[in-house]
Amino acid sequence: MTTKVCVLLSGSGTLCQALLDAIADGEVDAEVVAVVSDQADAYGLERARQRGIPAVAHPLPRGGDRARWDRELTELVAGFEPDLVASAGFMKLVGADFLARFGGRTINTHPALLPSFPGMHGPRDALRAGVKVSGATVFVVDAGVDTGKILLQGAVDVRDDDDVESLHERIKVVERGLLIQAVSEWKKEHP
Repeated sequence: MTTKVCVLLSGSGTLCQALLDAIADGEVDAEVVAVVSDQADAYGLERARQRGIPAVAHPLPRGGDRARWDRELTELVAGFEPDLVASAGFMKLVGADFLARFGGRTINTHPALLPSFPGMHGPRDALRAGVKVSGATVFVVDAGVDTGKILLQGAVDVRDDDDVESLHERIKVVERGLLIQAVSEWKKEHP
């Protein structure tokens, strides 16, 4: 049975694109049933539309009611009946309603080797700490900030001449592969 995936994203959608390409190439037995973004101008929405996938923006207005936004996001995603939700560059934390509905079946990618360097600036924080190895993590989303059960990790050497951008670009390559692997393995572990 094909895994139905709803992808959450905020930006260009390169993680989503990698997953879509892997599905198209037959590497993953999955279907992206929808792409949802908190940013109306996210290019990831256009990537989905180009493939005929429902693409919906659900922004949180400045000063908006976050709990209400979370309830609406939950119902929006539920309408697509996904088996798995993949947060792939989604820059908002989901709330209690979302986790009550999709907890245990929402995964997220992070550009650092958790539990080190959680939060929005993993590559920057790794460089500031002077580590020699960083990487990417796929984990199950819980109520904390990047604190859920770790599913997969991949290492990336930190080079002496790295800046945040160069390190992050190499981490993204690993992150894409881990997302594809996690979605591929989800069905085996959750039949």
